[in-house]
Amino acid sequence: MGRTRDNRESGADASSGGPVSRHADAGAVGVARHLGGQRRMPVWLKVTTAVLTVVLLGGLGFAGYWYFRLQSNITTAPLSAGDGTANASDDATGRMQILILGSDTRDGKNAKYGAVEDSKGYGKSDVMMLMDISADNKRVSVISFPRDLLVDIPKCTDKKTGTSYPARSGVMINEAMAEAGIGCAVDTVNKLTGLEIDHFMMADFNAVKELSNTVGGVEVCISDAVYDPDSRLRLPAGTSAVKGEMALAFLRTRHAFADGGDLGRIKAQQGFLSSLTRKIKDDGTLSNPAKMLNIADTVTQNLTVDDGLASVPSLLTIGNRLKDIDIGKVAFVAVPTTPAASDPNRLEIAEPAGSQLFTALQKDIDLTDPTAPATPSPKPSETTTPSAAPTKTVPPLPPYDKALQPVTVANGSGVPGREQEIVQALVTGGFTQTGQFEATPVTQSVVYYGTDFADVAADVAALLKIPAAQVQLAPGVVGVQAYLGTDFTSGATYGAVALPKDIVNQTASDSLCQQANPALIVQG
Repeated sequence: MGRTRDNRESGADASSGGPVSRHADAGAVGVARHLGGQRRMPVWLKVTTAVLTVVLLGGLGFAGYWYFRLQSNITTAPLSAGDGTANASDDATGRMQILILGSDTRDGKNAKYGAVEDSKGYGKSDVMMLMDISADNKRVSVISFPRDLLVDIPKCTDKKTGTSYPARSGVMINEAMAEAGIGCAVDTVNKLTGLEIDHFMMADFNAVKELSNTVGGVEVCISDAVYDPDSRLRLPAGTSAVKGEMALAFLRTRHAFADGGDLGRIKAQQGFLSSLTRKIKDDGTLSNPAKMLNIADTVTQNLTVDDGLASVPSLLTIGNRLKDIDIGKVAFVAVPTTPAASDPNRLEIAEPAGSQLFTALQKDIDLTDPTAPATPSPKPSETTTPSAAPTKTVPPLPPYDKALQPVTVANGSGVPGREQEIVQALVTGGFTQTGQFEATPVTQSVVYYGTDFADVAADVAALLKIPAAQVQLAPGVVGVQAYLGTDFTSGATYGAVALPKDIVNQTASDSLCQQANPALIVQG
């Protein structure tokens, strides 16, 4: 059938007597007569066709213009400064974690904020936040890291020059990218939190100014009139709409809020982002192509991203995922800290609160409602087989007195003092003859037991909810030993997540007023 149809259309079948054969026989006269008899296209149809053609070509040209403009705006850098490779997660549907950085570089448009020598190498991170978008697009957590937080920076290699820098301990987190680039900051946060970040975005001072102008200003609130001569922030008491230089001053000031420290600055930044989120949602920006183009143009001109985000479609994917999220599920959190033992002017992770937060992030817990069900895990009966279960030929062991059984807790979780919480749980459960000690960190928690203590070990494991597959005979152990691993860094039961009270500073639905630093309050 296909050959017959093709031959008929090409005029090859001269015997068919069809229209094609008649035209071929008619010669030049027939062809002219056929053309002369054709109806003219109506004027209205010509006009409509012309208009549609112009609109179509104009639309394609417009789309092409914006695509190439936005694409040419994008600057890229490697995601990692180590030997790791980029994650293979699906940005459109999977959980997505993006490290958001503000650079303090003073070159180019930022020269007026200080001399170039104020920021060496790649510059320091003026702001550091981790944005965590859930796989179902129903919640976002934004975790802020103070500039003054002392951390361990892993070995990093500058991918541009090939220069390697050794690992360092007790260094301010904002210095992580100064030598080897943004990828080193990503590696540092991965090491600190136990996560594996998918992407990063780094913006400079100019991005804040231009974005605040593009959206028409962002409303902020402060308890008293304040003036900070360093950042030149000047605001009256109450609510103000800030944009341009004043928006930048609001985010940069290190002294205007609370006690003038980094934590007050973080809360003000979170308040600014909450207000910005509400405005964008209320204005329908994420569903308005024209508004999105303006914001995208503004942001991409001042943005550096990893190679995985280095395309317009990739960036639009993020906006598409965020457009329908309930702003009450956009949680702003600050990493729990305490003054550092080595330097009271610096900060260190407060334990166990810090480990509890990182564990919750690893387990993808809803920080606004930790009791909400997470992704279901396989049932223990489907994945484990009790290793200490007696056979049918072994008679049941006689009852024992819990108060007489020696149970020790070995803390291999990496969290100092972690064993105390577990000892308290054991005592509450009736095992009062307890001991504790710090041990070498291990990845998995195990309950070890000596000869004749299998039943006691099974009860200890049940009390702590440690799976039966992680209960093992160890003849060298006296009694029972609960060896805590890095998979058991919080809570009194294995697999449970205990979060510090009020870990969420605010959600994007909250309109909060920042407390002014008493030292900078002025007469309104």
